[in-house]
Amino acid sequence: MTETPETRLDRHGIVLPVPSAPVATYVGTVRSGDLLVVSGQLPLVDGKLFATGKLGAHVAVEVGVEAARYSMINVIAQVRAAIGDLSRVRRVVRLGGFIACVPDFTQHATVMNGASDLAVAIFGEAGRHARSTIGVPSLPLDAAVEVEGLFEIA
Repeated sequence: MTETPETRLDRHGIVLPVPSAPVATYVGTVRSGDLLVVSGQLPLVDGKLFATGKLGAHVAVEVGVEAARYSMINVIAQVRAAIGDLSRVRRVVRLGGFIACVPDFTQHATVMNGASDLAVAIFGEAGRHARSTIGVPSLPLDAAVEVEGLFEIA
C-alpha cells in the first residue's frame, strides 16, 4: 500500500482540527492557479493557544518547537479544507515562520524545525520546502509562534 499524507497523519496520531476562522479582514486560504497560500496559523489546540509569550523569556525552545508543530497542523488543516484530498499537494513550496522573542534570541531556526519536520513527515519528499524564519516583538493573542505556507496543488 502506498503511503499518502492521510495515512502518514494517522501513523503520527494526528487528527486535523476544524480550521480556525479568520479573526480580521482576510481569508484562511487563497488559490491562484496551482498555488495555494495559507494565512498564518497560530498554535491552537482545541481552540486554545498552546504557547503564549516570548521565546528567550518565559517560553523554552522545546515549547516553541512544539508550538511550531501545532501551527503546522493548523496549516495542513487549512489546506485540507481548501482542496479536500491532501494527496493533491504536489509540493510544500515555502513556509514562513514568525517567532515572538526577546531581541537577543537566536534559535529561530530550531523552533521553526517543528513545522518543517512535520511537513516532511506528512508530505514526504514533496514536503521539503524553502523557508524564512524571523523574530518578531509580538504576535496576535500573544502567541509564541505563527506559521504560514505556500503549496503547489494538483
